[in-house]
Amino acid sequence: MQVFVRENNIDQALRILKKKMQREGVFREMRRRRFYEKPSEKSTREKAEAVRRARKLARKQAVREGLIAAPQKKRTETAKSTLARGRPLQRQPA
Repeated sequence: MQVFVRENNIDQALRILKKKMQREGVFREMRRRRFYEKPSEKSTREKAEAVRRARKLARKQAVREGLIAAPQKKRTETAKSTLARGRPLQRQPA
């Protein structure tokens, strides 16, 4: 993994490195390897992960084919704040 430091901006390079490591699953792997995992627990975890992946894939396929409705997107804080700007906030009398 390689990250270039531009204009001696180490903070930005660290942010990019963390994002790349997160995307690659390095942090999840480190957390998993912190303690010994019994072979039976490992196989149980791997089966559960496979089931989760298969369900996610089937759900995405069903949405693409129009069999089920797409899930509602969560509103972010910025969207909530822009909605609040349109009308004054009602404050409780003290």
